[in-house]
Amino acid sequence: MLIKKSKITQLSSDIRKIIDGQTIDIRENREGAWCTLKNDIHTLAVLKSEQANSFQHERDLLSDTLADISHQLKTPLTSMTLMADLLENAPSDKQSEFVSNIKTELLHMEWLVSALLKMAKLDAGAIKFSITEVKTNQLVSLALEPLKILLEVKNQSVEISNETELSCDKRWTVEALTNIIKNASEYSPANSVIRIEAGMNPICKWISVTDSGEGISHNEIGNLFKRYSGTRSEQGYGIGLPLSLAIMQSQNGDIEVDSGVRNCGATFTLKFFK
Repeated sequence: MLIKKSKITQLSSDIRKIIDGQTIDIRENREGAWCTLKNDIHTLAVLKSEQANSFQHERDLLSDTLADISHQLKTPLTSMTLMADLLENAPSDKQSEFVSNIKTELLHMEWLVSALLKMAKLDAGAIKFSITEVKTNQLVSLALEPLKILLEVKNQSVEISNETELSCDKRWTVEALTNIIKNASEYSPANSVIRIEAGMNPICKWISVTDSGEGISHNEIGNLFKRYSGTRSEQGYGIGLPLSLAIMQSQNGDIEVDSGVRNCGATFTLKFFK
């Protein structure tokens, strides 16, 4: 098959344009080896462009994650630096207070960095969920384990009603549930009860967590799952609830919020759609 020099020259020019980043379509809707070659070159160019865009997206995601971590760590680091400066010349009773506050801030920082890295992995689609059948009581038991001290300090009890079996990733669902129960504890008064229920309906299976707080205003609900803005706690970072939602949505689930009424508490329901 003879190919005119002008066609080769034109193809070479188009390839150089593609290399320079221009978007052009060189495909031909005809049969023949020459058209097949042009279509294959076009496919290769598209794949290369998609890979470049994906790489840029990953770079942007990494940059945003590092910026988030830097911004969120600034406040506790500033606080600890100030307390450390005052520690040397402070009276003994204040020294103990400063040391305790520094330890608290370090724990907050450890949790924050861990949560941000988990969120970054979810954003990047780097998590492979392992779906198994798990009893809800087992999930609740595992979720309560790291919260024992928090519940004991506030003398809060947990009432668990009903049980069902869920198809989910046990490890990540426990992470989501722990954040929801922690949130319920923070907004419930001392000596109160946190109620956890499980059930199912024709659409989904679910676990609900109800606190004993004063409920949530409709204005607050709109920001609950926005990163860094959904917390009502002075020591909150606004990352726990967004992380829980990201985990649920990655498993084809969702979180529904019932704002409750004054002194009746809000309810967060983790839904696992069938």
